[in-house]
Parts: sequence; C-alpha cells; structure tokens
Amino acid sequence: MKVLFVCSGGMSSTIAVNALKKEAAKHGEDIEVLAIGTQAVDDEVKKGWNCVMVAPQIRHRFDNIKAAADAQNIPCALIEPMAYSPLGGPKLYTQMKGLTGGN
Repeated sequence: MKVLFVCSGGMSSTIAVNALKKEAAKHGEDIEVLAIGTQAVDDEVKKGWNCVMVAPQIRHRFDNIKAAADAQNIPCALIEPMAYSPLGGPKLYTQMKGLTGGN
C-alpha cells in the first residue's frame, strides 16, 4: 500500500505518518507513506499511489489537490483534524482503508 500525505511543506506530517505506519504494523501491513508539500502534488500523483490524504491545515487547497488525484484515478480525502496527531493512527488507518476499498 502506498499512501501520499500532502501538507503545507511536506514536513509537518511526520507525526501523523509515523502514527499511520505504526497502526498499519499492528494490522500486519507494511505500508509506504510519503509526505510532500503542495507544490509537488502534480508530479507525485503520477507515481502509482493508492490514495492521497490531505492535512487539515491546507483544506483551503483541497479542491486543487483532489483534482490532481482524480486525474490519476487516485482516491483523495481530507484528514480529520482529530486524526492528525500522534494518537490518530487508528483513525488514519480506518480512513486509508476506506479510501482504498479495504485493500
């Protein structure tokens, strides 16, 4: 599973990325998660990601990010603010599974 996180500069998502990886490991899954800034979205969505998850602090840019993901047939969603934390792993995992059809 390849999950693309989009945040303002690609750095602030580290805590959420680690929480998601830890939760996936609890379920026996080894996932690849990359956090990028909004400026890299158009190029990165072309690289075979299973879903795109957008940080809550850039919700004002969500429509543009979703359009880029839609153009590549990649499911895309805004992360719930409560899930964007060190304790948000279970919510992030559930959201990721929902986006990818449980695959």
